[in-house]
This record gives sequence, C-alpha cells and structure tokens, in this order.
Amino acid sequence: MKTTLDINDELLATAKALAARQRTTLTRLIEEGLKLRLNAWQGAAPRGKLRLPVFKGRGGLVAGIDPLSNRSLLEALGDDT
Repeated sequence: MKTTLDINDELLATAKALAARQRTTLTRLIEEGLKLRLNAWQGAAPRGKLRLPVFKGRGGLVAGIDPLSNRSLLEALGDDT
C-alpha cells in the first residue's frame, strides 16, 4: 500500500543514509522500525483485568474536621493563612 508521510528532513536524510549503508530500501527500514515499535507496544499491553490496591485499614478524619471545608482542613494542618 502506498501512503504519504511528513517526516523531518534531518530524520529522513539519516534514514536514507542508514538504508544505503545496510543495502536496503528506505521502505524496508521504515517497515522494520514500525514493526519493532508495534511489537514493543503489544508486549507491554496489560492482559486481563487490572487490579487496583485497596486500603482496608481503619481511621479517617479526626473528629471535628469538616472534609468539605477548606478552612477546616487548613486549620487542622495549622496553615490557616
């Protein structure tokens, strides 16, 4: 399949030089790079359900602190400026 890409001039020049040194085509070099990137991405994809840690401890806010009030929280921190 043919497609059109916008590639940075320096990157393209470097890729062409590498392809020439390796006696391959620019197309083949780009395909190899894309395959490597896709394989790395597919290998890193999580499998199954992701489990998040859940804190099951006791505790909570100190009595008298209103969690819906910034003033109450700042006063509890001692930063009531």
